[in-house]
Amino acid sequence: MKALANALPALLILLLAACASQEQRQPAASRTGVDFSGSWSLDYGQSDNIQVRLNGLVRELQREAERRAQAAGSERRGPGAALMVGGPGTDSGVSIIGLAQMADLVTKSQLLDIEQNPRQIRVRREGDFALDCDFHDGRPTVVETPLGSEFCGWDGHQLLFVLALPEGLSIRHRLTLGPAGQMLNIATTVSSDRVSYPFTLNRVYRRMDPEAHGFSCEQTLTRGKVCTTETP
Repeated sequence: MKALANALPALLILLLAACASQEQRQPAASRTGVDFSGSWSLDYGQSDNIQVRLNGLVRELQREAERRAQAAGSERRGPGAALMVGGPGTDSGVSIIGLAQMADLVTKSQLLDIEQNPRQIRVRREGDFALDCDFHDGRPTVVETPLGSEFCGWDGHQLLFVLALPEGLSIRHRLTLGPAGQMLNIATTVSSDRVSYPFTLNRVYRRMDPEAHGFSCEQTLTRGKVCTTETP
């Protein structure tokens, strides 16, 4: 992989075509009391700030690099020297920023429309590819595509989508419903064999009335009901 940041546009195009999925080992039926269905709007105030998350990852990688240097008997390096910012190697600045940019690209959707029943769930995202999951009576199904391996399924009360891409890149979405059923957290984790730690962004959504002012919804043949933000 030459530079993860330079590969982002091509990877995003590939991701837009991804719709097949695989179930994990849990039973087929929806978890009791866990109903993601409905329309959701992004809550910026509750969601992660990408710059804050990126700074935190850089600090953790610097500390880890310094610990490794000390363990190897090397001379202790000052803050900032642990990372080759702009270089091509493992934990380089290019690779770290690439993870953050990828996470930002695949979590930009302001609106979600989710359809759920005991057999399947469809997470349609504004201006982005959908997350689809079909349940098959508990029989795990491995799906191999030109993009890599895909699967989804229940992990306790959470729903998990994973896409493993070539060159050691993977994207994981973990959906968690709030106790009152009015808040939805989607933790998106992007990992790469070029970076020691994954990068995770939490996007928080609130249930909304899709007919409320500021949103425009239409029924389509291929994507069902699609809501978008109205422009002034």
